[in-house]
Amino acid sequence: MDYYFCYGNFQHGCLDRWHLFLIFMNKVWQIASRAREEFFKKFPEYDRVILQLLYNRNLRDSEAIEFFLSGRYEDNFNPFLLSKMEEATALTIEHIKKGDKICVYGDYDADGMTASALLSEVLTTLRADCFVYIPDRSSEGYGLNREAIDKVIKKGAKLLITVDGGIRNKKEVEYAKQRGLEIIITDHHAPAEEAENLPECLIINPQVKGEKYPFKFLAGVGVAFKFSQALVEKSKLKSEQKEKILEKTLDLVAIGTVADCVTLFGENRLFLKKGLEVLNNTKRSGLKELIKAAKIEGRVLVAWNIGFQIGPRLNASSRMGSAGNAFNLLVTRDKAEAEKEAACLNDRNLRRQKETEELAAEVEEQIKKQLAEKIIIGICPEKSKPWNEGIIGLVAGRISEKYYKPALIITKAGKGYKGSGRSIEEFNLFKAIEEAGDFLGKHGGHPMACGFNLVAANLPAFTEKMKTIARRDLEKLELEAKLKIDCEISLAEASRTLFREIKKLAPFGQHNPEPKFLSENTQIKDIIKMGLNSRHIKFRFGPSSDIRAGGVWGIGFGQAEDWRDFKIGDLVDIVYTLDENEYNGNTNLQLKLIDVKLHGSELIKKGHWSPEAVYVD
Repeated sequence: MDYYFCYGNFQHGCLDRWHLFLIFMNKVWQIASRAREEFFKKFPEYDRVILQLLYNRNLRDSEAIEFFLSGRYEDNFNPFLLSKMEEATALTIEHIKKGDKICVYGDYDADGMTASALLSEVLTTLRADCFVYIPDRSSEGYGLNREAIDKVIKKGAKLLITVDGGIRNKKEVEYAKQRGLEIIITDHHAPAEEAENLPECLIINPQVKGEKYPFKFLAGVGVAFKFSQALVEKSKLKSEQKEKILEKTLDLVAIGTVADCVTLFGENRLFLKKGLEVLNNTKRSGLKELIKAAKIEGRVLVAWNIGFQIGPRLNASSRMGSAGNAFNLLVTRDKAEAEKEAACLNDRNLRRQKETEELAAEVEEQIKKQLAEKIIIGICPEKSKPWNEGIIGLVAGRISEKYYKPALIITKAGKGYKGSGRSIEEFNLFKAIEEAGDFLGKHGGHPMACGFNLVAANLPAFTEKMKTIARRDLEKLELEAKLKIDCEISLAEASRTLFREIKKLAPFGQHNPEPKFLSENTQIKDIIKMGLNSRHIKFRFGPSSDIRAGGVWGIGFGQAEDWRDFKIGDLVDIVYTLDENEYNGNTNLQLKLIDVKLHGSELIKKGHWSPEAVYVD
């Protein structure tokens, strides 16, 4: 589901690179509560800073720490622990043996496309007669629909298997069954709470009530992989063949998992660690060409590259045209076609960036009179052409981040409207649109993001209802954007040794962000501006007690203008992540600066955040 693509603190592929550091500006600095001394004494074999980072991620006992640091792909769970897995694999194998056509019904975002590519690849390897159907974002929207079911049946399908969707399609499943189509749903989205509202078919979804599978937070591609594991396990292939078939799909699992912003703990972490190894040696012509088009060929790719460079290009396919181009890129074995599709996606991504900028500026002009409200709502003007519904969620994210308020962006769609929303920690957006659901048609989401459609006549009532809910829920709260800092360290502690230890916590992403540190009362020893039009700025920092100290360099990407008033000799407090800079064959520690304030500045607001609020797997 595409509006699941970005949530939390929007630290992933829904943002452009220039936005990565800007979103932290003017936020309240919050330092994690310090772990108790007993916790440090319990694990003397670990560095104290590393222990604080583990504590911040709610990793408090030996088993959890060991699994996080040393867990291997081979430790993933038996797929048959998922209820209905036995029945689903048996049904699929029955159709394969009969030579029936099988349809893999996907979704148009990166998670849905990687899941579709993965399952169709495995089914084909197992000699199934299968094809893939991905609904059009604009004309069909998310999930199953009757017209698509008719098309699938017309192509001769006897079995339809969904990936990354279907759990809320009770009526559509009933329609498909009435027309003689058998259905298996594989999904990861939250189902209806009442069992009677679930589709009446075989369902593989770790989120279903009563499901005993040990890990609940797989991406859609993760569930598709578990289903594929089960199918391969039931085959008569040799063990080495089975392992090879599954392992080579893990690059797709890695991409879909990061792009969909699911938690990078638990089984997802195991898949991503191994998946990054496969991605860095991928044999897929399409991914090779996409990596080349993104100008990251020859680098060691990490989760960040997926979130900010690969994922956005795949998602740009359906945002700016047809999802088919991205799907073709993932499955083609033809180098010429791969080059063509990669160039197409790269071009669409550039247009997506440009149109997002333009629409964000248009919305900014429209909402100037709304800034006193607790929720910001941008609506496509009646006499204007419809906004591109593929980017309204991205614009909502930018507006929400800038003003630290929930935001809805609504565009015209046919005779009605479609909307997308992004939220803040203090406001449950999904609960709010559920409360206003009487005015809506199809809708869904989670606390930090939503998508919906509605008829034109309901628009005024819906917007007023959302404003009323936001005033009620947020009126007594002081809304301030927060920059969560893992711990305070001295510049002397910011060493290459610590950097190497921190790398053991990777891959970084949702619920396991790259650690952020605070160093206070450091002195600016030198300043250099760099990059195109001198947009970037580098500072050399050192302790204020020793003016002769060599210090360490820190870089602020795109911050030269905002930090232009700092001068050599200033005492500052800095928030940063640790990195290494390679130049002329030499590698040195470098700080990636997130925020810089004059020491003792009135602009600094400090608080604490509790690690108890962090995800626990």
